[in-house]
Amino acid sequence: MNIQAKELAWSLAGHDKGKLYVVIAQEEDGVWLADGKIRTLERPKRKKRKHVQMIRHLPAGLKAQMEQIGTDADLRRILTYYNKQTIDQQEE
Repeated sequence: MNIQAKELAWSLAGHDKGKLYVVIAQEEDGVWLADGKIRTLERPKRKKRKHVQMIRHLPAGLKAQMEQIGTDADLRRILTYYNKQTIDQQEE
């Protein structure tokens, strides 16, 4: 599985199962995740690759925002935008 930094991922295991994160770094056997609230850029969560599901298809407006991540507020804005877009698509 090829995981790029600054992608979105769902947690598949643990007590944070079902939570949406931004991948901020990757290692050989794991990734570092942040959400801007509990898991900030200064204190990311490490998870094994097999415990996350990457989101490959991002809305067009989100791809540009992903390149501009610099603060926790940016992370929260991206996650909120993605959640709103997916809810809007489900309602259609």
